[in-house]
Amino acid sequence: MPKADCQKCGLPVPLPLLTEHIKTCDVIDDIVIEERETDMQECPVCTQIFPTDFIEAHASACGESASAGNEEMHASTISEEEAAIPGTSGGDRDRDGGWFTIADPAKAIAQCVENHLSLHKEENPLQLSMDIRSSPTEQDMALISFYKPPNVEWGRPLNCRLEANADETRLFEGEPGHLVPSASHFLVESDLFMVAGRMLGHSFLHGGPSLSGLSPAVVHVLLGGSPETATLTLEDCPDLDIREIIRLLGGESTLSEKDAASVQELAYAWDLPSITETNRRWIFEKLLIHAVIGRVTRQIKQLRRGLKETPMWTVLTQRPDTVDRLLPKEGSGNINPEVLLQRITWPREDDEDADYSVATICCITGYLRQFIAHATPTELTDLVKFWTGWEILPRSLSVEVVTGRYPTASTWFEALRVPGHYKDYTSFKTAVLASISSCQTGFGLV
Repeated sequence: MPKADCQKCGLPVPLPLLTEHIKTCDVIDDIVIEERETDMQECPVCTQIFPTDFIEAHASACGESASAGNEEMHASTISEEEAAIPGTSGGDRDRDGGWFTIADPAKAIAQCVENHLSLHKEENPLQLSMDIRSSPTEQDMALISFYKPPNVEWGRPLNCRLEANADETRLFEGEPGHLVPSASHFLVESDLFMVAGRMLGHSFLHGGPSLSGLSPAVVHVLLGGSPETATLTLEDCPDLDIREIIRLLGGESTLSEKDAASVQELAYAWDLPSITETNRRWIFEKLLIHAVIGRVTRQIKQLRRGLKETPMWTVLTQRPDTVDRLLPKEGSGNINPEVLLQRITWPREDDEDADYSVATICCITGYLRQFIAHATPTELTDLVKFWTGWEILPRSLSVEVVTGRYPTASTWFEALRVPGHYKDYTSFKTAVLASISSCQTGFGLV
């Protein structure tokens, strides 16, 4: 508080208390002043020294001032915390790194990731662990618990301890290339699609796999497009029963009484009018839009909110040419043998813990190189899916030559384990083809 010296005793007194002080100040000479100076007390709020007669009044006013100061400090702290919420200003910071103007979308993505990770590389790592002895449900919950908390900076370093594959919780359903969010009420009420968005953005930051095979209509709406302008096909409808009912309206033939009743029942259930010859096509489009998009609007919004907490959303919206790379279509990976071979980390010759001799390891890895070089595109895709659990190439893969009966894969660690007992390429190829045929169901563990 501002202070002024008392003209009688010469002591500094807060201005609001000066008038009262002057009325009661009875100092006449230096002797009295000296006596008063010995009767002083420290304010418990501001720790300043004041006469005992006025300390109570001062402390009351001083407390109000301190309270106001604390409120101002608290407001400043809140403002700083809001500014630090992940996703609120990350996009602007990342754009300052120059990735936004890079012509090549792949290089722009890589630069954005590098910029964002460098901003948080000194922060405490995120910790993700999963117990191999737990049940599949508990393993699912470990992942969900990791991605459920809000306001997490996903660019922080990541420490993972993943020792087992977990059974899938199917958040998306439908045909490959036409996947849409599940219409399950339980999943959306549990905010699991927000969790999925965080997972996708987190995987993007750390070079993990993308989500491939989403329906183009879902991607269109996810990025802000209107359901009315989305390009939809019957294959986008995941419910086969509903799909067949809607299909009845797609032709020109007259509907039977039974078919007309089925279509009309569905139309009424979704608040659409009675079907006539003039509105038949319009009803067809409205039913299809609702079957694919209308029932999962909340799911798409949750997925968008999760993505917005990571730089992936900034890249998707600011660089439309990256959408096909970050949300690729089914089978669009176009896995190339040369690229695949470049990303493989082969066994070291000086590995003392190896199960086989250097000569055997070189022979088996030579068989694998030969298989990759001559495999069909479908076989390469199945191999990568068997190897990693996805059909999108990660940044690196590893190969181990081990004791075993058939090739297996640890998809969490992107490691292919090939037995070393094969004596010729033909038997090796037969075993690999048999193993990768399980990629749709077991990822090498059946």
